Amino acid sequence: MEKSTNPADRAGATTRARGSGPAVFGVAFAFWITMAGTTAPTPLYPLYGDAFGFTPFTVTVVFAVYAIGVVVGLLALGRLSDQVGRRPVLIASTLLSVCAALVFVLAQNVAAMLVARVVSGFSAALVTGAATASLTERLGQHSRVKPATLALFANMGGLACGTLLAGVLADVAPSPLRTPWVVMLVLAAIGMLGVVMGGESSDHRTGFSLRFQPLRIPSEIRSDFLRSAMAAGAGFAVLGVLTAVTGLFLGTVLNQSSHTPTGLVVFIAFACTAFGQLLVRLLRPGTALPVACVGLIAAAALIAVAMATSTLAPLLIGAAVNGLATGIAVGHGIGGITTRSAPQHRGASVSTFFAILYSMLAVPAIGVGVLIRQTSLRPAGETFSAVVAALALCVLISLIRGTRKTA
Repeated sequence: MEKSTNPADRAGATTRARGSGPAVFGVAFAFWITMAGTTAPTPLYPLYGDAFGFTPFTVTVVFAVYAIGVVVGLLALGRLSDQVGRRPVLIASTLLSVCAALVFVLAQNVAAMLVARVVSGFSAALVTGAATASLTERLGQHSRVKPATLALFANMGGLACGTLLAGVLADVAPSPLRTPWVVMLVLAAIGMLGVVMGGESSDHRTGFSLRFQPLRIPSEIRSDFLRSAMAAGAGFAVLGVLTAVTGLFLGTVLNQSSHTPTGLVVFIAFACTAFGQLLVRLLRPGTALPVACVGLIAAAALIAVAMATSTLAPLLIGAAVNGLATGIAVGHGIGGITTRSAPQHRGASVSTFFAILYSMLAVPAIGVGVLIRQTSLRPAGETFSAVVAALALCVLISLIRGTRKTA
């Protein structure tokens, strides 16, 4: 059969190839497994503590360096896929995920864990922008499956499933500190292979240049941006602390020997964060952030009750409520940036928004670790819950005052 020389025919064939099912699945799977690798250590922290003899404070530091790695990666390499293409960056991110899993497999001390977590942070920073852009280019805005929705579930689904999968494997498989990472390593390698076979989705390259992305708060929506960032940041702080110390709480306070419940708590938190970002579409813009603040206050109260009464049910419900509220706040913030800020600065504004969120993921976790060292887990958790509730209440009061002024 004679090959067409019509440019339009060739462009159409290229678009169909880029948007083919296997290529889309390959990118989504690579996104999912890279994010899964970042939360996989959560149910394993108590085992690492026993094996390496470190304290709860060390656990929070090990967790926090991941978030710091994400922030640095976003600011330094957030535009890399625009410069060199989506596929090279996706390959690099999955390769880093493989490397992080390999370091965990071979880890014999805390230093190795810290290295693995920094590498995981960079992998997450690289994959987030590259995979989201690649899915948008492959599917197009008129696809039956919306790229943003698929990217959301690949991202949050990975964060949710990584911890649950690791917890189950730690309970049922031999060598609980090795088997989960061997599985993660194999899955990440499969994800990298899928990306390699899927081809490139972007024709545009700006050329590589290494410089930090400048932080930018859009002046035209400054107050709404800051309120959204504060509310979503409060929710991310809870996600960070849940990820860092849930295993400690279940093991030392509830005497849970199984690692699956730890994975379940964090799974619920991140899964509900994804659903919260979809739920925001059903809310009016003026009600979304107040609803999120009320949800964050309720979640903080539930977590405090779980600490005070040493019961699991309030923790599970609190994780779900916090996830929904956080998702609503994140969705509201991103929606405001993408629809109301200057187009030429949207990328920088989104990067700034997520840099704030990931900073909130890290710093409070370390603060809780310090409190645990000075007191114990329960009072530290109760104090943290009060601070989160106070921050959400401040945002809510600010919203009410702003509404009265414009009335």
